[in-house]
Amino acid sequence: MTLTQKETSFLNDLKSQENICIEKYGKYSETAHDPELKQLFTNLKTNEQKHLETITQILNGTEVQMPSAAPSAAQAKLQCKMSQCSEEEKKNDAYLCSDALAMEKHVSSVYNTATFEFSSPVLRDTLAHIQKEEQNHGEQLYNYMSCNNMYS
Repeated sequence: MTLTQKETSFLNDLKSQENICIEKYGKYSETAHDPELKQLFTNLKTNEQKHLETITQILNGTEVQMPSAAPSAAQAKLQCKMSQCSEEEKKNDAYLCSDALAMEKHVSSVYNTATFEFSSPVLRDTLAHIQKEEQNHGEQLYNYMSCNNMYS
């Protein structure tokens, strides 16, 4: 598989974005006070690492095909458990969530744009699949924030 210069540029940008997500979620998992939020950040970091692996495989010339079933929003649901943290700890966790949600919105939009720039239908489907997963990450963050009165 041969990539165009534009496709390669998009993939390198996506690779950079995924690395930032991985780094942030690692730090946020260590910094968050609520154990449920720590676990959410850890899970999101794992998912972002899978995205990075996929992008790296594509850059190395492999036409990666994702499962045919698109990730569903139902997978993004989490049980609503109010945080038992102090107000100051909740304030810190709310900041982390707000930043993570903004990051997911940005990354999802980069995947959306990239999807339109690829000539391979398989790679377009792969990027669209990852974008849907990024949207689900945002939904998980939103659900946590909404449950804990952090989203207005």
